[in-house]
Amino acid sequence: MDIQRIVIFIGLAITGYLLAFNWQQDYGNGSTRLADEATSPQQIEDFQDRLAAVPVAPVTEDDIPTLVNDNQKSAAVLKEDRQGFQDQLITVKTDVLKVSINLLGGDIAEASLLKYPTLIDEPENPLTLLDPRNLYSAQSGLLGPDGTDKPGGRPTYITDRRQYSLASSDGELVVPLRLQDTDNGLNIVKEFVFREGDYLVDVRYRIRNADRDSAKVAFYGQIRRNGQEPIGQESNSMGMQPFVGVATRTEDDLYQKYTPDDLEEESFKVSLTGGYIAFLQHYFLSAWVPDQDSASNFYARKLKDRDIYVLGFTSDLVEIASGETEVLGGSFYMGPKNMERLDEIAEGLGLTVDYGFLWWLAQPLFTGLTFFHSLVNNWGYAIILLTILVKTLLYPLSAASFKSMAKMRKLQPEMARLKERFGDDKQKFSQAMMEMYKKEGANPLGGCLPILLQMPVFLALYWTLMESVELRHAPFILWINDLSVMDPYFVLPILMGISMYLTQMMQPEPPDPIQAKVFKFLPVMMTFFFLWFPAGLVLYWLINNILSVLQQLYVTRSLEKTG
Repeated sequence: MDIQRIVIFIGLAITGYLLAFNWQQDYGNGSTRLADEATSPQQIEDFQDRLAAVPVAPVTEDDIPTLVNDNQKSAAVLKEDRQGFQDQLITVKTDVLKVSINLLGGDIAEASLLKYPTLIDEPENPLTLLDPRNLYSAQSGLLGPDGTDKPGGRPTYITDRRQYSLASSDGELVVPLRLQDTDNGLNIVKEFVFREGDYLVDVRYRIRNADRDSAKVAFYGQIRRNGQEPIGQESNSMGMQPFVGVATRTEDDLYQKYTPDDLEEESFKVSLTGGYIAFLQHYFLSAWVPDQDSASNFYARKLKDRDIYVLGFTSDLVEIASGETEVLGGSFYMGPKNMERLDEIAEGLGLTVDYGFLWWLAQPLFTGLTFFHSLVNNWGYAIILLTILVKTLLYPLSAASFKSMAKMRKLQPEMARLKERFGDDKQKFSQAMMEMYKKEGANPLGGCLPILLQMPVFLALYWTLMESVELRHAPFILWINDLSVMDPYFVLPILMGISMYLTQMMQPEPPDPIQAKVFKFLPVMMTFFFLWFPAGLVLYWLINNILSVLQQLYVTRSLEKTG
């Protein structure tokens, strides 16, 4: 009996502790509110004003990537003299994206996700993923002997319009940037290809060698940002936190993570065919993806003595003969962690939806959730249906546990007599109690197994709620307008505590008075922990407890009928 209570108590306490601090870390601070800009000249002016308030870090040669087996360095970062930002900015708007492209370098300087508001009560204000306040941008260019990006600066492109918009009837939008006044005899057009409903943008260079014998260039794509927490996602100093850092494919693993501290200690380099390199934050990511059939050189590092990180890839040098045209480029993803879409883009990229060490359980849980959601079109009801399914699958084990607890309750008077008989002689009392268990066919650990089996499900569902962007801002009913955050009125945690108390009342009381008091306090402690849990997780545990009570009543009455 003592072992049973200790196992249950420790299991619940550890789970509650880990999840409480994890949830506190994820949502301990309020979100920073970001303003939305219309696609107009005013948007450009507002963007310039925001940039003026962003601290500037000096550019050094450490900012630039180096081609493999090439001693020449070529600039691969935006010059931070503000002139580049303020000279030329163009805006591009699709049904899901709004981006600002700087004509100096042709980099994506800002990107907002139109389908994902920063705050649930402000749907008009989209989340800004690539954010100048984090010095967060997507850079690309041409390296090599005849590349356009040099240590002395970046090229300035020209375009026909300051604003581009994807019409729903077109399906695809090509934004061309032309390079004029080249001194290397090359005609260069940089194109951004946007598609309806897609967060993946193709970035390609059309390079024509008009009159030279030959030209050698290589494409690079690079993400550059500081080491600060994403705006609106700052964390406190306690507990665990959602991963913020670099993810890439290596020679041995489809998914490998690197924290900023890892990159500060050692830079990352790898050459392979296909692959990807991404920067992750809660629910969202940006990623450069080269041609999956070509070899590329991936890298990630922290710049010397600066809180700036660069990660990206370079292609191999391509030789363009006289009179020939070559197309070089890659794809850049900036959007939500949608596993299905990411798996289509590159092998291993879908693993950035990181369910942790319980991924093997979390993935089927999410599959079940999406199936039920397709039936009821409500994630809260989907969680309820999933809970019923899990309890049904575990019922044979639960029934055995309930039978064991029913037998233990019947033995309570006999245990009291044994305790009175042996007094303070705990050894003799334990021996007599074990003999009684053996004689009556009772198992003091019988009640532990179902609860312990629930713990992995509980943890896996937690990570499912944390990592699945589909559940971000998902409403349920009445006051529950977001299942991924805490219940604002604490109704669900209180109901969960009551249900846990009822479940406890149906179990035999521990013989040790101190242990009995601690066990009675457990519902209060767990209710306190659950106050900060996402409402979807509390809903799962509430329904689980209610079903446990109903199952236990059914089993107990069945035993009473059979004697």
